[in-house]
Amino acid sequence: MALFGGSLRISPKEFPDPIDDIAHETAPGKALAVLAGGCFWCTEAVYRELDGVLEVVSGYSGGSADTADYKTVCTGTTQHAEVIQIAYDPSRISFGRLLKIFFSIAHDPTQLNRQGNDIGTQYRSAIFYADDAQKRVAEAYIKQLDAAGVFKSPIVTRLEPLKDFFEAEGYHQNYAALHPEQGYIAAVALPKVEKLRAYFGEQLKS
Repeated sequence: MALFGGSLRISPKEFPDPIDDIAHETAPGKALAVLAGGCFWCTEAVYRELDGVLEVVSGYSGGSADTADYKTVCTGTTQHAEVIQIAYDPSRISFGRLLKIFFSIAHDPTQLNRQGNDIGTQYRSAIFYADDAQKRVAEAYIKQLDAAGVFKSPIVTRLEPLKDFFEAEGYHQNYAALHPEQGYIAAVALPKVEKLRAYFGEQLKS
């Protein structure tokens, strides 16, 4: 089944689970993951649907505080990427499971410094790891997916240490749900949400 213009060789339903993952917690808790997959409106919309995800906040990572605003980031001259910070319960969903959705549904990890018509380093594919465990799992999963030939082209997702997360302006938060009629949302974000519902319906919030 074609997805992302044909970059994925298989159906998302056949997408492999990560062989390596962070140990599953037995008691409810809260952990954070920061992912960059193009426009944060789209990735935020996908992750808000998942069971075990407590909160999703759009923002910026990779650059400094003085350039962490939408207008400046959109120039492509900062080191920031548009990111989402995912607060999740590791007793209900794992970091590896978040990455599976990241690679199979949320964006195209084979596009360098772009997602479709959104071009620039601010739209790069990146995992901002908070610790060695997140880095290990992410590295192993990328190698696993490349070795399996899941995509027609190599994965270009960058692994970057998480230094800071800067929350985006209020009007960006939950943007897709609040503006479903907006052209970009209808054409780009909502189809990803529909794919998530179609292929991973059992993992969604009730």
